[in-house]
Amino acid sequence: MTEKKDILEKGAIVQRDRQTYAIVPHTPAGLISSAQLRTIADVADKYRVPTIKLTSAQRLALIGLQEEQIDLAWQDLDQPIGYTTGLCVRSVKICPGIDCCKRGLQDSVAVGLELDERFHGYSLPWKMKLGVSGCPNDCGETCIKDIGLIGTPKGWHLTVGGNGGSQPRLSQRLIEHIPDDQQALAAVERLIAWFVASERKCRLGKLMQEVGLEKLREIAQGG
Repeated sequence: MTEKKDILEKGAIVQRDRQTYAIVPHTPAGLISSAQLRTIADVADKYRVPTIKLTSAQRLALIGLQEEQIDLAWQDLDQPIGYTTGLCVRSVKICPGIDCCKRGLQDSVAVGLELDERFHGYSLPWKMKLGVSGCPNDCGETCIKDIGLIGTPKGWHLTVGGNGGSQPRLSQRLIEHIPDDQQALAAVERLIAWFVASERKCRLGKLMQEVGLEKLREIAQGG
């Protein structure tokens, strides 16, 4: 039996058996309506999906689809693809922020959703993950994200260079107390644009070690 491979254009990730696939509808910030939940459950039942799993990127993975079921499942879901692999911005992890959390200092959901709308699936030289936390407790795990924002009483801290994986790296604080949401978003946008222009096939943290934190700070500030 021939081993199957990921089908990236369909958001289908081959599983351990090398025969079945997982697909992941995109649910920004992990926010999902009851209607979406019912649809996902209905699709899982219809195609006899053996496993539904909550992912670390705040999404629901439907695991165990046959290849011939992928297009049909997406058609029935009628939801966008969650980009779990590929050279792109794969996810924006977002804490509840001031919407729900008593410790929230900044509106992480609004800022995170804006980042998600702009950059989720955005093509890059290498993979990237973003995080937004509404307070220094950092439930958005910006500490292991390529680029992150952390809410403070005076605005946002911008962090860069974190990643998990076999060679984990903690992010470093690049700019403190950015006072305005749009200024913070613009700083992230500048960093991503620079990363694209670099054409370097490595995580941002590795590139940061080569060019230096001061250079990235200058780029983020528009210098």
